[in-house]
Amino acid sequence: MKTLSSTLSSALLPCLVLALASAPCRADDALAQVIARVKPSIVGVGSLQKTRTPPVNFIGTGFMAGDGLSVLTCAHVIQKLLDANPNEVVGILTGQGEVAQFRPAKVQALDTEHDLALLRLAGTPLPAMALGDAATVREGQAMAFTGFPLGTLLGLHHVTHRATVSSLTPVVVPSENAKRLDVRRLAQLQKAPYTVFQLDATAYPGSSGSPLFDPETGLVYGIVNMVYVKGLKEAAISAPSGITYAIPGSHMQALLLKNK
Repeated sequence: MKTLSSTLSSALLPCLVLALASAPCRADDALAQVIARVKPSIVGVGSLQKTRTPPVNFIGTGFMAGDGLSVLTCAHVIQKLLDANPNEVVGILTGQGEVAQFRPAKVQALDTEHDLALLRLAGTPLPAMALGDAATVREGQAMAFTGFPLGTLLGLHHVTHRATVSSLTPVVVPSENAKRLDVRRLAQLQKAPYTVFQLDATAYPGSSGSPLFDPETGLVYGIVNMVYVKGLKEAAISAPSGITYAIPGSHMQALLLKNK
């Protein structure tokens, strides 16, 4: 003879299974909606030289913040552009596919310590992404980032990757081999290290500057800036490590406030 508790358990079991099965579906739907909403805010970063073929040189990713005329990206992306040809016009790529448009921008500020750059557009603002409180991010938290990992070879097409915050780690870890200590690393070792997000996710060189955001709300908590590379630099594409780093959004907040 069945007891009341066993009857309730057998009745509730199918509901529990159905609820667990539908949870990933709801998460996927939420991410799909967020991606559609944030894509107009995520732009390519590059330079224009009319005498070159093609005239636009893509380097990395950026995203709109603040009033929709401010672009956040990585300092190393901008420095690479300026070092290659200081006479080129720096700017962003907007749109989708083959109809991407180039908009010139001014380099308003560089924060090389935190690998951040702030560009400023003129004209019509673009939709901006909101920054969340990076201090609330915890290990194991689900994230996503959107950018242009393989550049514009096939046109400007946004690519989104899921990510998990696997660790909150100091930005500089002393090298076991003294030969690997360059001037930049030594300078960082002399300062108090700040925390970055280590992500269980695959990113590529073009992903630099991609916003790291909550897959349900779209709030930005960081910016992708570095990939752990196994072996030679070329291995970042052929054999990605699946380890990526992001700068917390608090440093982006500070850069925006400083340059209001």
